[in-house]
Amino acid sequence: MDFSLSEDHILMRDTAREFAEKRLKPIAEELDEKGVMPPELLTETGELGYFGLFAPEEHGGLDLDTLSYVLTIEELSKRCAALGIMASVHNSLVTEALKIYGTDDQKTKYLPKLATGEFIGAYSLSEPGSGTDAGSLKCRAEKKDDHYLLNGTKSWVTSAGHASVFLVFLLTDPEKGSRGISCLILDKDTAGMNLGAPEKKMGLKCSDTRELSFIDAKVPLDNLLGEENQGFKIALSLLDNGRIGVAAQSLGIAQAAFDEAISYAHEREQFGQPIVNFQAIQFKLADMATRIDAARLLTYRAAVLKDQEGRFSKEISMAKLYASQTANYVCNEAVQIHGGYGYVKEYPVERYFRDARVTEIYEGTTEAQKMVISRWLMKEHK
Repeated sequence: MDFSLSEDHILMRDTAREFAEKRLKPIAEELDEKGVMPPELLTETGELGYFGLFAPEEHGGLDLDTLSYVLTIEELSKRCAALGIMASVHNSLVTEALKIYGTDDQKTKYLPKLATGEFIGAYSLSEPGSGTDAGSLKCRAEKKDDHYLLNGTKSWVTSAGHASVFLVFLLTDPEKGSRGISCLILDKDTAGMNLGAPEKKMGLKCSDTRELSFIDAKVPLDNLLGEENQGFKIALSLLDNGRIGVAAQSLGIAQAAFDEAISYAHEREQFGQPIVNFQAIQFKLADMATRIDAARLLTYRAAVLKDQEGRFSKEISMAKLYASQTANYVCNEAVQIHGGYGYVKEYPVERYFRDARVTEIYEGTTEAQKMVISRWLMKEHK
């Protein structure tokens, strides 16, 4: 088994790392403090191709493999986890959905602008009463002549305030439950669609997250993505893509926290010597580094399996589960190593600690990942 990266993968990683170090790291604390993602930063990110990682070349994208995507999201997230999740959702959920399920007209209309970042994509599955139980949606899309009429509320929509195109999952046949869900493509100027105020979150503060509400919003029938009442299958197929992005984001956050912790341990002196000389600190760093390495191997393996075999649900759930737990563990230990200084904003581990928490929640909670893994194990060991 070859664990080395190809020259192309190394170039992709190093290019993203250089952008993250020079452009994102110096402003990350300010972005978190203000809770705003500057449009010019999104434009710059798009110009570098980071919003076109999965888009086909004929539509202006890079059409890269999944490992290249993971390496990019990891590096972006190391310096600005909020931008990392924006790029993850845009590429793995919105662009990939249109690439796989879109009609030729839909691809022509949306993919070129998504690939450059002129359009930012948002994905809307969750509702106020529907999270892990994604099949229990209440938001309706009623067919009327040449359009759908939308009513209801969606929640936790990443990048909503920046988005030009939304993929929204709604009930088109309520009597069928989860088998009556469809996916519609909505433009930002859709009449009857309203954005709520930005959510005031614990972390990822400059990632714009909002509710969407619909009051008799009219959407053309041509904006149906895939087949009617097949939306739940589409959503489930895409969640694997989203989860590998969160695993990569978790890696970036964990690595950033570890780097800060080991640097601080060399600088901070107690009892006449750097605290890195104390075995208690050394053991913490050893555990942190080992968990990060294990999470990275799980995530990279899932990325390779996706491209080689197409089926990777169990493996990516393992990666997402372990990487997100690792991010939270490492950030907690990084704050502990910093002592009281880890609790104040002057040191970045405070931000990493807050940013890491949601990785065990979105794109499927830790408990949901264990459900997925155990179901696969039951199938494989009957």
